[in-house]
Amino acid sequence: MTEARPVRPDTDPQPSARRHRRAVFVLILTAVAALAADLATKQWALSELTPGEPVRLLGGALWLSLIRNSGAAWSLGADHTWVFPLVTLAVIGWIGWMAGRLRSVPWAVSLGLVLGGALGNFVDRVFRAPGVFLGHVVDMISVFGPYGQHFPVFNLADSSLFCGVVLAVLLELTGHRRDGVTPRAGLAGDGPAGTAGEGA
Repeated sequence: MTEARPVRPDTDPQPSARRHRRAVFVLILTAVAALAADLATKQWALSELTPGEPVRLLGGALWLSLIRNSGAAWSLGADHTWVFPLVTLAVIGWIGWMAGRLRSVPWAVSLGLVLGGALGNFVDRVFRAPGVFLGHVVDMISVFGPYGQHFPVFNLADSSLFCGVVLAVLLELTGHRRDGVTPRAGLAGDGPAGTAGEGA
């Protein structure tokens, strides 16, 4: 009588489908939370802050300074504002493609942060003055100086993007795959084959 061989978790279709649904849910939830926080803080900044009148916090380590940025960090690319929405659309498309293969919750958080941050600034580019695809991004957070003397003035969308990218780098460096297979699981799965190879 032949014994049934156990099915590895990453090849069993039902657990894989559940992990996929969970990961996509986490991705969407993270993106929505990041987008909502960014839009709320921008609306607050527009209603409570006055351009040219920065608010000093934490002894000058942190400043709230309302800036409208037509470019990227340090106003790079200010003369080509229309490029940034196109880049954002490409990022959104890439994340959508990745979502179809996603099984890992940590990767879902990473991609959700990137997506939420990208959408936050995309909304500014599309709906704010001076026009569609030419809108200026609302920034309000400055560190160690009121006008970004030491570091670019940024917003929560930028923070979300940064945290998402840093998390992605850490996941890559630690061997965590987007299909949900951890380094330990990968080693466990490869162990028998490796042992057999050494004994041959």
